[in-house]
Amino acid sequence: MDLRIEKTRNAIKNAFLQLRSKKPLEKITIKELAELAKINKATFYLHYSDIYDLSENLERQVVCDCLKNVENPKDVLGNVGKFIRDLEDSFNENEHLIKILFEGTRSSSFTALFEEELYKIVNAAYPDHVSTLENRMMTTFLIHGAYYTYFNYIDQGIKPVLKLLESLSGGIAHI
Repeated sequence: MDLRIEKTRNAIKNAFLQLRSKKPLEKITIKELAELAKINKATFYLHYSDIYDLSENLERQVVCDCLKNVENPKDVLGNVGKFIRDLEDSFNENEHLIKILFEGTRSSSFTALFEEELYKIVNAAYPDHVSTLENRMMTTFLIHGAYYTYFNYIDQGIKPVLKLLESLSGGIAHI
């Protein structure tokens, strides 16, 4: 990628994160973002269609970054505890961005994106896998339950939530 394009995208991303850490997504304007990033509005529109496009791109990147450390995709279904342990470092590395990007009205988008990307991993690891309603329900329960538990106990950090989820998942997976 051209260095100028990379620098511009980084400036846009950094300005967005700075603004997003202070205000809801719906209150951020392209004008203030462009001023903070030291670009003009037309340059912003060369890269993103609107503020939501930018936010969704960053959100998806964070979710994909969280899933990149999964050593063996087959652990998603075969060894849920190992899968959760694989996620721990990624979640710790991305905790700050998760808090910024998925706050307020965007909170449910983390779980939706995470579930979507997780199914891509499962389908790649198990091309012949037929997802049952029970498997999908268990996955949804674990993802959404862990996410909301984390935000209820955010002051404790992500480690205790993942530890609890790891022990709960074994019992849930056997059901």
